Amino acid sequence: MKRILLSIAAVLIAASSFGQGYTNPVVKGFNPDPSVCRVGDDYYLVTSSFQYYPGVPLYHSKDLVNWEQIGHVLTRESQLYLKGANSNGGIYAPTIRHHNGRFYMITTNVSTVGNFIVTTDDIRGEWSDPIPVKVGGIDPSIFWDEDGKCWYTGSADGGILLCEINPDTGEVLSTPKRVWDGTGGRWPEAPHIYKKDGWYYLMIAEGGTEFGHMETIARSRYIDGPYKEAPHNPILAHYKAATQDNPIQGVGHADLVQAHDGSWWLVCLGFRTQSGMHHLLGRETFLAPVRWDEGAWPVVNATGDIAINMNVPTLPLQPFEARPERNEFKSELGAEWSWLRNPDLSKYKVADGKLRIYGTAAGTDEAVVSPSFVCVRQEDHNFIAETCLTLGNARSGDKAGMSIYMDSNGHYDICLAKKGGKTVIETKYRLGSVTHTEEIPYSGSKVWLRLTGNPFRYQLWYSKDGKEFKAAGTGDARFLSSETFGNFTGIMLGLWAESPAGKGYADFEYFEYKETVPQMPRRR
Repeated sequence: MKRILLSIAAVLIAASSFGQGYTNPVVKGFNPDPSVCRVGDDYYLVTSSFQYYPGVPLYHSKDLVNWEQIGHVLTRESQLYLKGANSNGGIYAPTIRHHNGRFYMITTNVSTVGNFIVTTDDIRGEWSDPIPVKVGGIDPSIFWDEDGKCWYTGSADGGILLCEINPDTGEVLSTPKRVWDGTGGRWPEAPHIYKKDGWYYLMIAEGGTEFGHMETIARSRYIDGPYKEAPHNPILAHYKAATQDNPIQGVGHADLVQAHDGSWWLVCLGFRTQSGMHHLLGRETFLAPVRWDEGAWPVVNATGDIAINMNVPTLPLQPFEARPERNEFKSELGAEWSWLRNPDLSKYKVADGKLRIYGTAAGTDEAVVSPSFVCVRQEDHNFIAETCLTLGNARSGDKAGMSIYMDSNGHYDICLAKKGGKTVIETKYRLGSVTHTEEIPYSGSKVWLRLTGNPFRYQLWYSKDGKEFKAAGTGDARFLSSETFGNFTGIMLGLWAESPAGKGYADFEYFEYKETVPQMPRRR
């Protein structure tokens, strides 16, 4: 009996030493261009933020599957100047690394300063002001060799550049050298260097961050080449016939990390398709296991593709407590909230269980300055989002409500608005050069608003009591997709206020977001 009990205990201990399976994406919603580093048994991940403030979302994990947002890297205007940035501007492709007790994040602000580094000794604290790195191009990365030298790689002029830099001063210490042009795919970018078994591996993305995206790799005995490409490139791609119906497309822009148990993993961007090969959630962060035998090329998930449901061994799973679905504004806004460009934070106040937003003349069509607008990511194809607001000190032209926001040229809005001496529920559809509005008469200064979405359409709702909701409008999801607008971001769900005279405000009592169960179409 003792032997049996010891055997059972051994099995239980072995079973507890790993997890089994997970669901992709591991970071949902608009979170593109992931980069990851490990410090002991902790993992840190950053993603691109483009026109949104604060910049560069920062996540922490203990198992590479479950991620918790612990803040942002760029939290001050001195680090992040975004005035005039649109959905194709701002912050591109960060890389995070840890060296000699210090964290380094290198990225590009394509709207202003170009490439720069920020550093911190406390991952949950403030980061330094930007350290410019005067090498042209985008998608910078850094790598330390055994001799202590730090090497910069980046994408410029259709190829990958390499040079030595001082990461603490930004000084360029050698002439940038073009070391690889990729395998022939357009826009070779997002380079990262890794050293393993005496080889320098250079991994890049090619094909454009769309349906033809892919990840390729080359290696050399010398850091400056020549680099020879892997015979089975691309190592990750979904453009082939076997994966053309995969619900994940556009995979690429990857980063590799060796876990504390010795296993290798890859994070990458991709997008989940909806409404006939469109995508609206933005490019999200996905995870895949990697087999990397000594002296061999890395193999991603055995077949070079990834799936929504990954039935593979993992590290011991350590999930975080889920974020509450309902935010009743009892404390300051959390890290999940973002603003457009550089906000005037004096226009936002959390007190007495309400979020007060003071309106300005700028509305959701504004493409240069920051409107009074704060938002969270849409994370699911099927969702419901809801709020209750009261207009205060309102004059004609004042309004406040909710927005399904792709960018200033593409959004669906519903709001409570003052029009002369009357109050209306206003719905607005902005699609490029076309704007359409509708009005529904309404009495009172308080309203409940609701947004719902599925893979094919968005619907806008209102209520006088928070119980019985009436439909106010419907918008086709395809019209807000990246395939329609060609931008790099994803749908954000916003709360906003507009006041041409700058006197009005809105008090929001709560914000609720939750995933809903897909509704099966009715049979005829």
